[in-house]
Amino acid sequence: AFFPRELQMSDTEDTAATPYHSPIAYPMAGKKLAKRVLKLIKKSSKKQEIKRGMKEVTKSIKKGKKGICAIAGDISPIDCVAHVPVVCEDADIPYIYVPSKEALGSAAGTKRPTSLVFVQVQSDGDLEDAYNEVVEEIKQQSV
Repeated sequence: AFFPRELQMSDTEDTAATPYHSPIAYPMAGKKLAKRVLKLIKKSSKKQEIKRGMKEVTKSIKKGKKGICAIAGDISPIDCVAHVPVVCEDADIPYIYVPSKEALGSAAGTKRPTSLVFVQVQSDGDLEDAYNEVVEEIKQQSV
């Protein structure tokens, strides 16, 4: 499985336990939402509908692409990704912090930990339903 051990535990707890989370990592995805976001990223990476890393994600957002931005909550120093939520809000793109950069990197199809992943699902693709459900959950959590 591509999920770290803390995300494979039961879904009874509403927050994922990792050793470090940045104090500005809000909204942090709970276990269920984190699993759904990581599954969406994994399926999208097989179809090459993701951008990963600071440079690619920022470029995609500034070009006006629409999608979901997943940010690792355990990035240190957090200053590296501190501007991304502001850019996402300006572009009206939903974003969510996930607990682990290792899980984010592994879901994106790399062996390296990843700080940011941008999922852009095509409107005619078969992942559109899962994408829309995740977007609704992110919007509910961030309100």
